[in-house]
Amino acid sequence: MEHESERAGDRRFPAPGRPTPLSTYRLQLGADLTFDDVRARLDYYVTLGATHLYLSPVLTAAPGSTHGYDVVDHSTVSEVLGGRAGLDRLAASARASGLGLVLDIVPNHMALPTPAWHNAALWSVLTLGPESPYASWFDIDFATGDGAILMPVLGARIGDVLAVGELTLDIIDVPGVGETQVLRYHEHVFPLREGTESLPLIELVDRQHYRLAHWRVGDEELNYRRFFDVGTLVAVRVEDPVVFDQTHALILELLEAGVIDGLRIDHPDGLADPAGYLARLSERSGGAWVVVEKILAGEEEVPRDWVTMGTTGYEGLWRVQSTFMEPAGEARLASLMHRVTGDEGDSLPALIDVSKREVISGPLYAEVHRLTDLAAEICREDLRLRDHTWRALHECLTVLLVCFDRYRAYVVPGEVTSREALLAMGTAAAAARTHLDTERAQTLDVLVELLLGREVGSAGRRREARRDELVVRFQQVCGAVMAKGVEDTAFYRWTHLTSLCEVGGEPSRFALSQDDFHAFAAHLVAHSPAALTTGSTHDTKRSEDTRAALGVLSEMAEEWAELVGELRARSARSRSALVDGRTENLLWQTIAGTWSPAGGPDGVGSPINFDRLEQYLRKATREAKTRTSWTHPDDSYEEAVLALAGWVLKDPQSLALYEAWARRTAPAVRAAVLGTKLVRLTMPGVADVYQGSETFAPTLVDPDNRQSIDAGALGRRLDRLDDGARPRDLADEKLWVTSRALRVRRGDPGAFLGPEAGYRPLAASSGAALAFARTERGEATAVTVATRGAVRLQRLGGWGEHTLVLPEGRWLDVLTGRAVAGGEQPVAELLDALPVALMVREDS
Repeated sequence: MEHESERAGDRRFPAPGRPTPLSTYRLQLGADLTFDDVRARLDYYVTLGATHLYLSPVLTAAPGSTHGYDVVDHSTVSEVLGGRAGLDRLAASARASGLGLVLDIVPNHMALPTPAWHNAALWSVLTLGPESPYASWFDIDFATGDGAILMPVLGARIGDVLAVGELTLDIIDVPGVGETQVLRYHEHVFPLREGTESLPLIELVDRQHYRLAHWRVGDEELNYRRFFDVGTLVAVRVEDPVVFDQTHALILELLEAGVIDGLRIDHPDGLADPAGYLARLSERSGGAWVVVEKILAGEEEVPRDWVTMGTTGYEGLWRVQSTFMEPAGEARLASLMHRVTGDEGDSLPALIDVSKREVISGPLYAEVHRLTDLAAEICREDLRLRDHTWRALHECLTVLLVCFDRYRAYVVPGEVTSREALLAMGTAAAAARTHLDTERAQTLDVLVELLLGREVGSAGRRREARRDELVVRFQQVCGAVMAKGVEDTAFYRWTHLTSLCEVGGEPSRFALSQDDFHAFAAHLVAHSPAALTTGSTHDTKRSEDTRAALGVLSEMAEEWAELVGELRARSARSRSALVDGRTENLLWQTIAGTWSPAGGPDGVGSPINFDRLEQYLRKATREAKTRTSWTHPDDSYEEAVLALAGWVLKDPQSLALYEAWARRTAPAVRAAVLGTKLVRLTMPGVADVYQGSETFAPTLVDPDNRQSIDAGALGRRLDRLDDGARPRDLADEKLWVTSRALRVRRGDPGAFLGPEAGYRPLAASSGAALAFARTERGEATAVTVATRGAVRLQRLGGWGEHTLVLPEGRWLDVLTGRAVAGGEQPVAELLDALPVALMVREDS
């Protein structure tokens, strides 16, 4: 839909004339899902009810890329996906079908591919060094390492590689360059600096604009900024207007031509100046719909000066999930965790601190070392600050990074610092001081003043290049520490209830009340009504259905503890002493969360297959970095973990215990799956459906959640339901609920995203009924009702005499076809067929 001119200047919405999605269907493109493949499925997406297709990155990516976030060429559309012609065909066909396109873009980094010539800009820098016309593209410190860019690709130390003759000269045909002499290391090839071709090999290697090194060196001496700790993703300096123009020309052309309608921005916190980037993007795109992948901590909000419609929805994701949690289960699950793992229920903050310290001293050491060098240089150059040593600054930086409770503070050199940024920095500094003695605290005070861009030291010394750089780099490093320390370490270690440890999640807030949720929804209407709401993404650690099933553990915590006790007793003789309690607790929950419920005449459910579980457990244990890791895998430990998993999946009695659990919890899982889905699709925001999540899909982290989706089979299933067939199972029911909700949104855009769209909680006599109305100009036009706490409700005897007050008028439940009068109505009758209801005015 398009918005009225009266919205000009309202940053919650695109500029007048620019379209806004009502809903998006998120597609993970690749060799098995090209533009033409998507074109062939357009009828299904239209029938489902989506208004826009949300495409993963489409620019040319590194060879063999499975996701597209490793871009190598900003000027071309991936030929693997079908090239520009294929994208244009898709856009034209989608438009003819009533669908628009929105695109995921990656401004923060590019790939360092193998072979490197696939990234022509980076190949130029490796060839010419700082004289390359692309040298300004990349965040490289040419002042260190004798001006050579560190390339940590060797499998052994350089001396050993040379000794065994693994470095050789070769001649290859480089596209756009021609026949070129290169330095080869197995599949890696690198250009030669002019004039070095005839030198002896050792001297030739030493004279290049790059330094070949053992891959482990990258964590300690890297002189280019990367994406978190991924050495093959090098940061791009889009804060430079020239670099912005060169890397965004094609994207802006696609927007101008109407090929795409909007953008999702990957990881803006990695940029030097996110606010400046978004302002430039808005200006150059004519105010297009733009949302950002921004993780908000606690009650943090998107900075007010960001020109964006809002985030991709992680803050809504965890709030919806926690609204369906049973708070009474928190203590019992904490007790179980302590018994299995030794972790106390209140020890998450300490675990996060330890995890952050580990990544600072490990995979992010090079980034923090570079930051410390910069701070030390600033102090060394100012007589009044000279006695603050490198070691003191490093210790203070470490503690401050550990104590920072969010991805970054948004301080821009030369600009007024916001109250929110000052508060964030002040809170972190206050916490850091409790870990420092008086001497170090004085250094911390100086450091904080520097990081806020204030005058400290000699009078007048404030806006200097290095001081400005320190302000920016600290924030970029801060985000990396949060991502790697919390999301990718602590959240794989904390097993209180694993579904709470989601991207952007707040596991310390176990459950939310209805009032909490209603307040959040009202806030969305007022501040970011055109932001995304989502339940599953390509990055979530567990799908929405896996999390919903695990959430039921909170409703039956005592029974779950008993089940785990039986499983532990059954597996005691088969469980190696190498298997730690955290991984064991993770395993029990993972099997329960991914169990496929009973369906069909035999009524027998099924566990996750071993191949999927093996893949997940390897990733989870390596991310946890407790006993094994990606850089230091412990084969004995991993095999012990997998042996336990394999034993459980083959043990008839263990499987029988899980089957009994699945049968017992099936009504509660059904209520949670359908309830969380309907709420997400009808709450304020642009409803986002990740591919396959329109049906029951209890998947895990990538690559498990990036498998191909059989849209043909889903289309036939939806056609059958549309023709009047009854849902056969939970998968059918979820598809039915999803399609009806999306169609209601599409048919009533004013209530969901119009200029007068609103949200109104509805009164019910039972807290188990979560109900709200979507309104336009104050009049209710759609009503959502969901069941929360299904187990407690059943224990209390069901809905009984409980009632719900519907807005006045006549209503039609689009899920059951039942007509209902407004006013006070018995909930038992509204929800006798399904644990959810979606009502529209009968005359609509």
